[in-house]
Amino acid sequence: DATKLGSGKEKVDRLTNLIAIFENKALDFSKNRAEGDDILGDAYEYLMRHFATESGKSKGQFYTPAEVSRIIAQIIGIRNAKTTNATTVYDPTCGSGSLLIKVGDAARAKVTLYGQEKDAATSGLARMNMYLHNNPTALIVQGNTLTNPQFKDGETLKTFDYVVANPPFSDKRWSTGLDPLNDTYQRFQPFGVPPTKQGDYAYLLHIVRSLKSAGKGACILPHGVLFRGNAEADIRRSLVRKGYIMGIIGLPTNLFYGTGIAACIIAIDKENAHARKGVFMIDASANFMKDGPKNRLRAQDIHQIVDAFTNRIEIPKYSRMVSIEEIENNEFNLNLSRYIDSHTVEDLQDIDGHLNGGIPVADIDALGRYWAVCPTLKSALFKVRRPAYLD
Repeated sequence: DATKLGSGKEKVDRLTNLIAIFENKALDFSKNRAEGDDILGDAYEYLMRHFATESGKSKGQFYTPAEVSRIIAQIIGIRNAKTTNATTVYDPTCGSGSLLIKVGDAARAKVTLYGQEKDAATSGLARMNMYLHNNPTALIVQGNTLTNPQFKDGETLKTFDYVVANPPFSDKRWSTGLDPLNDTYQRFQPFGVPPTKQGDYAYLLHIVRSLKSAGKGACILPHGVLFRGNAEADIRRSLVRKGYIMGIIGLPTNLFYGTGIAACIIAIDKENAHARKGVFMIDASANFMKDGPKNRLRAQDIHQIVDAFTNRIEIPKYSRMVSIEEIENNEFNLNLSRYIDSHTVEDLQDIDGHLNGGIPVADIDALGRYWAVCPTLKSALFKVRRPAYLD
């Protein structure tokens, strides 16, 4: 860009000096690398996260927390699939490309990455991010995905094996420059047109349309999409009846940059849609750690979500498979609290124990899973103080 670098000799000198900085022997990290290490990529990711944190709402929307990206990469099944260079992964709102890269990294073989980003500066960041993470062939284009999708096969949308996205929440200007009722790409006709002031389903329906017949996808959206009424209720009903929604994962509040509201991951699976009997739901909203102004998912939280989702493990107050019939009885309201009772039991106080000392036997017995694993531990740790109380 001549306006930034100057022209002629000035540009040559400036770029020569820039390259000379990186020829400094002190910046050669090759001897310090562990196998599979990615120093430049990790440093870039670290700076992006801190930039998103510091800049708050203004630039927070272009970066998906790495922990959430890892969850999506694992639940869409790309890790266990037989991937090749012909396998395609697409992000219609790719931001700085962090989500796209994490999904690509999860594949066994190198896959082909595609991304579109509305903001010109951010799409530049995404291209740079791709080079730094050893994805030089990734195709990142700039433009508004809803009004002017860049990836097409003739007059129809190009379809992909995997589609992932973290679109702007409740985009109030999604339909600017677009006639949703006469959408050229037929994204809305089969399901219904999203409301003018809520663009969440517009992005989700773009994802559904961009998936191959055996494709899988995941989209991060605000919780409101699970229960809001009117036009969104009609779209939700259509998606559930067609069997496209494979699962829903409720995430903690204050996890994303630029917003503090709770979000969820909606997992889409076209391949098994016709045989779908239920939707697997997880309420992971209570599992996180505080990290400065934001909440963060710990390794154990990520593992529990992925393990429960991929193996369809039903855990009380956390996860369960909900039948289509039950969803229908709830008028296609997908609010997680309707299906998973995540309220914690009130902590009962033992007045006798407080006044006269001793640990109530009931409290010890409540830890039964530990005594099952270590059968001799209980007798080694405790002795009887008086009936129903131990020391």
